[in-house]
This record gives sequence, C-alpha cells and structure tokens, in this order.
Amino acid sequence: MKIGHKKLRQLYSAFFNELDHAQVPPSHLVPQDDPTTLFTGSGMQQFVPNLLGVAHPLGDKLFDIQPCVRVQDIEEVGDNRHDTFFEMMGNWSLGDYFKKEQLRNFFTFLTHTEKGLGIDPNRLYVTVFEGNDQVARDEVSIETWKTLFDEVGIKAEVGDRIRMYPANKNWWSRAGEPDKMPAGEPGGPDSEVFYKFDGEHDPAFGKECHQNCDCGLFLEIGNSVFMMYKKVSDGTFEELPKKNVDFGGGLERLLAAAQNDPDIFNTDVFSTIMKAVEKATNHSYDVETCKPALRIITDHLKTAVFIIKNGVTPSNKEQGYVLRRLLRRALVKMRALNKNYSIDSIEPIIEEVLKTYDDIYFETTKDLKEILPVVMDEVAKFQKTLERGLKELDTLKSVDAKQAFDLYQTYGFPFEITQELLAEKGIHLSQEDYDKEFASHKEKSRSSADQKFKGGLADKSEQTVKYHTATHLIHQALFDVMGNSVRQEGSNITAVRLRFDFYCAAKPTEEDIKKVETIVNSHITSALPVGFKIMPKEEAQTLGARSFFKEKYPDQVKVYFIGADEDTIREAYSKEFCGGPHVANTSEIGKIEIERFKKIGSNMFRIYAK
Repeated sequence: MKIGHKKLRQLYSAFFNELDHAQVPPSHLVPQDDPTTLFTGSGMQQFVPNLLGVAHPLGDKLFDIQPCVRVQDIEEVGDNRHDTFFEMMGNWSLGDYFKKEQLRNFFTFLTHTEKGLGIDPNRLYVTVFEGNDQVARDEVSIETWKTLFDEVGIKAEVGDRIRMYPANKNWWSRAGEPDKMPAGEPGGPDSEVFYKFDGEHDPAFGKECHQNCDCGLFLEIGNSVFMMYKKVSDGTFEELPKKNVDFGGGLERLLAAAQNDPDIFNTDVFSTIMKAVEKATNHSYDVETCKPALRIITDHLKTAVFIIKNGVTPSNKEQGYVLRRLLRRALVKMRALNKNYSIDSIEPIIEEVLKTYDDIYFETTKDLKEILPVVMDEVAKFQKTLERGLKELDTLKSVDAKQAFDLYQTYGFPFEITQELLAEKGIHLSQEDYDKEFASHKEKSRSSADQKFKGGLADKSEQTVKYHTATHLIHQALFDVMGNSVRQEGSNITAVRLRFDFYCAAKPTEEDIKKVETIVNSHITSALPVGFKIMPKEEAQTLGARSFFKEKYPDQVKVYFIGADEDTIREAYSKEFCGGPHVANTSEIGKIEIERFKKIGSNMFRIYAK
C-alpha cells in the first residue's frame, strides 16, 4: 500500500510516543533572535542549548517534524531529489539512550510492517565513521548494524552493506567537518541509512557504485548523529556532559523510499501541486525534457507559500530577497514552457499547496486570502520587469556571455531563453562561456552565503545575550505605555543592535517611545534578578506570562522572569515564554538607547536600539 505524508506523520508520532518520547512543536521557519541564518534549515537548531547540557522542559527523549528551508543550493533544484522546502523528521536522546538503541529504533521504524514503513531490509545500506587521529572508528555502530541485519537474515559485510567513510561524509556538526568547527560547537560521528532503488549503475560516476555514489541508485533517508563532543579553543575535542542522539530524516525522502520511487515529486506532498503546474504550463510531467522546469516551478511556489505564511514579503533584502528570487525564477520557468501562460493559473497552484498541508500548517480558505495577494502583487511587478528585459535584449546587436548573465541577474532571464531569442536573430551564444560566468558568480555567492548560512548557528556572544534580555524589558515597557493592544511580531538581534517589531492599535508618539526607553533603563539600573522556571503552559498563562503568538508551545514551557524569584513569579516585572539565553541580572545589560522607531505596516512598528 502506498504511504502518503499524513499516514507517515501518524506512524512516526505513534512510534515515538510508544517509546515515551515527547513531541516538541516545530520552531518558527524564520528564526527569532538569530541573525546568522535566514531560515530554519534543520530540525536540531532549537535544541542546540539542550545538546550542550541545558535541560529541556519536556524531558530527555524528544521528537518533532520541523519545516525547513535551504536555498544555498537552489540551482540544484530540478533533479528528482532536491527541494528548497522540506520537512525534517527528528528524534533526540539527551543523555538517555545512545548508539545501539537509536540504530535499532530507526531500523525498526523503517522495516516493521505495522508500526513502521514496511521497507524491505534488503534495500537498506548504511555508513559509519571510519575514524581519524582524534576520534576512533565507530565500532559500536558497525557491530550494531551487523546484529540488526543478521536478525532479518542478511549478512552485512563491512565494505559492502556497511561502508566506512571519513569525516567529510560521516561526521556532523552545523559547521561541517571537525577542522571547520568553531570552539564551543557540538558535533560527533554519524551513521547514515541509504535506500537502494532498482536500476543500473552509471559508470560516468565511477567504476563502483556505493552508498555515496551520485549515480542516483542510492538515496540517504536518515542520519543518526552521535552528538558527544564539543570543540575546544586549542582545536581538540572534549566530551559533552551527556552523550546525545540527534537524528534527522527527510519526510519527502522517506516517502520516496516507502513507495520505491526515486522521484520525490511523485510523492503526495508534490503530486497535486504538480498537476496544477502542468495545467498552467500546458506541459506534462510524463515528458522527460519538461521535468526539470516543472519541478522548479512546483518547488519554488510551494516554498514561497510557506515563507509568506511566516510573515515575509518580497524585497531586496534577506528573507524577502529569497522569496522574490523564488517567485521570479518560477515565473521565468513558466514562461519558458508556455509563453502564453495566464497569470490567473497561478492561483490554483497556490491553493493546491495550501490543500496539501491543510490542518497541518494551513487553513486553506483563510490563508489563501492572505497569501495570494502577496504572490500576485509580485507577479504583476515582475511582468513589467520581464517586458523591459525583453525590450533591452531586443536592442542588443550582439550579446556575449557576461551580458547574458547580467540579463539573468537583472531580469531573471535564464540562459536558455536568452539563447533561444538570440538564435532567432542568428546569434550563437556559447553555453560553455556562460557556464564559466555562472560558476564564477556562484563561487562568489557561496563564499558570501557561507557566512550567512553557516549551519544556523545563533550568535550567543555576551552582547547578544544582553540584547536578548533587553527585548523582554522593551516588550513589557511597551505594555506599560501603550496598553494591552501591544503584540510582539518578531525580533532580530546582532552583536551591534537589537530590533523589535510589534503590533499596536495606536501609533506611539516620540514621547511614548521616550517613556519606553526611560522605563527600560530604570529597570536596568535597579539591578533586577533574571531567572527561569519550567512549568505547565496553562500555569504560565494563568501567571500572565507573555508569549510570541506565532509560535506553538509544548505542554511544558520555560518562563523567564525579571524582578522576582521562583516563589514570587506572579509579581515579576516581566514574564515571558522563552528558551533563552539571558543575563543573570539586568545591571549587566548597560544603558539602552532607542535609536530609531518607524512604522512598517498597518498598525505594525519597529524599534531599533543599542
């Protein structure tokens, strides 16, 4: 029986509930208070403090399904397994169980015909860490895999079904290999599971096919990271206080394996959206040459919907730029397939995205009214830009590779459209020269992006911790001055300033903002203690703790309070649901100055302070 994504979610939740794991709500797709990454790109980002030793309010055994966006390799989208929006299914042990139990749990989930996916174990292959000069070969994982395969009648040999790889393949940290890890970063060896599809090995990818071969026969479907080390300043590793498990498996890839189809776009998280794209472009997904463009359109519009749902609008900066690029790239591909496509055909595509995830992330009718206008406004703008680009191309008597790439950068023209239009004029444009220009730009972009996307590491410097605590004071001071209509909309903190966005029924005056600043600094000079307590969510709400309305919270929450102790939380000046980190006393913050205040939307305002 073909497993759909809703059934997969049910199986995964039931499996880990039976193993006494608590389900953690997914974190926000656009991270709060983390200036180092544009989007949540892995399931473990919210658990970094816990992997380093901080107790989690829900206990030591956890699982979740986390929506993620990764756009570093956007140019890879178009094949059968890359996408920019995906969901990561994860489970964690924070010092409870370790390697043997984790590998058995995942193997059982994959192969069990009732509790799991019922995958034929003969199709499963695994990898382990081969060791280096600091960390030994992962013998425990090797022996565990031998035992697990033996129990289902499969003799697993090292070098075949069990393959060893160096750190560039079987070591995981958010910063990459051990030598790339900064001091304080957690990491460890991992063990990956691959599904092998039917087919013949393509010798263009090497003489031998193996788990990490790029020929397409193998698909990684899960990675158990044994998070047991922390990099220290002298470049060596020390063991963490607890040996942790950090597992991640792509929902889309698990679906592909469950139905023995290497194309993730044939799973039901894409298939109905794809049908709407086929209709809009008047091209069939059954035609091999059409598949790359149809995949790009389907993926990019889906990702755009999720980004917009998280409060982002198209712009030339940060998340807004990513959204704009996704929408425009999808539209250019639509035009490449069908020059006469109708703008109205985009609405059914957006609606199918919402329907696919209805009651999971969206309320289709309500969200369509909010998301569609954002998409259509950008489409209308881009149509004019596209026409200008066409006119500019028409005026050029000759076009070299650099000019062609500039057209792509400025107007979103893909090379194939430029090449096709020039061919009509009898002008030949070299694919090789264009590829060189593209590769040069990609390398520059990647170098820049590496700093921004470096594993999603939040800046936990002393200054950002101070600013994080200051946002709590600003939040409460706004209530003091403006009343109960105030609602936090988000924040962004760097080492040089804090930004706080909020909703308010009335626009604050300059005098109001000055009052807020005065109140904040008075509580800083009062040297108020800062603490936290883990408690039931209902109790926290009864105490009047404030929360970020866009977030979903578990039944047990961490509440940070300012100006009280655990016995007098109700009288605290500020009480908020928050994961931290914070200073221990407000006097550590230092004077806060509100530098700028501006309106950013209907009853939406932004404060910049330092």
